[in-house]
Amino acid sequence: MTDPRYDVIAIGNAIVDIIASCENETIAELGLNRGGMTLVDADGADTLYAAMGQATEKSGGSAANTLAGLSQLGTQCAFIGQVAQDQFGEVFAHDIRAAGIDFDTPMRESEPPTGRCLIFVTPDGERTMNTFLGAGQFLPAAALNEDLIASASILYLEGYLWDPEEPRRAMRRAIDVAKAAGRKVAFTASESFVIDRHGDDFRAMIEDGVIDILFVNEGELATLTGEDDFEAGLATIAGKVPVLVATKGENGAVAIAHGQRAEVAAEPVAKVIDTTGAGDQFAAGFLSGFVKDAPLETCLKRGAIAAAEVISHYGPRPETDMQALMAEKL
Repeated sequence: MTDPRYDVIAIGNAIVDIIASCENETIAELGLNRGGMTLVDADGADTLYAAMGQATEKSGGSAANTLAGLSQLGTQCAFIGQVAQDQFGEVFAHDIRAAGIDFDTPMRESEPPTGRCLIFVTPDGERTMNTFLGAGQFLPAAALNEDLIASASILYLEGYLWDPEEPRRAMRRAIDVAKAAGRKVAFTASESFVIDRHGDDFRAMIEDGVIDILFVNEGELATLTGEDDFEAGLATIAGKVPVLVATKGENGAVAIAHGQRAEVAAEPVAKVIDTTGAGDQFAAGFLSGFVKDAPLETCLKRGAIAAAEVISHYGPRPETDMQALMAEKL
């Protein structure tokens, strides 16, 4: 097996996040799923955009956010995702390349437009996400750069993109390419509603040994295993994936790797501003240690530090010198 060119290559939704503060009453008035993520169509996205107050527009998408954190932490990364040839597509492409991430997926020339995620943030920092996947849900297997995938130490996949059929086929092909090259596959479940739709697929991949590193939060773990008890859920999966990482929000995180268990507390935060991207940046911090063969507890600690940084400001990507922050905190 040749030495990898990249530490991590990710396949995910290419989305521009539109973030605005709102009162709790607005969530109820609009009938939104508070604290969750709901898929909307183009008309729904336009309606919610019109209902927003002053907003901030930043490139997002779960896996792309993780790569942005990883790149800041000194890892070599590449991204595969579909944007349209429109203004938001140009914004996304510029932002991800400016973050030091290689991105060469051809733009889609036809409808639908580039995806958007409209995020309403209440005074307690809770984010309510409403996602129009747009062009991202038409990522074809033909757009994959298979040499690129085979050249990465880890292939990182986001569960959100498993929902549409075309990118699901593309990700299955990417898994085959990565495995044939002797690389590891990391998978983030993304959201309980995704597991509700595709849990059988995910459980089959776990049973078949396809997933090497699995990221879940406690709600997703319960949905995936059918176990409301956190420890029972861990026990159900821990022996089936080489590395299991389960986050518990303010209660910290647990990782079990090859029978070894580590646990860390959440990093203290003076004020939670916006929880958007917390799980994405936890994965970034964890993987930044993992690719350097850091001890399991150190990987978790790095994840906790990265998550704490991103929830202290608006937006899903770091705004601090992350390498300096890690040096200070570790």
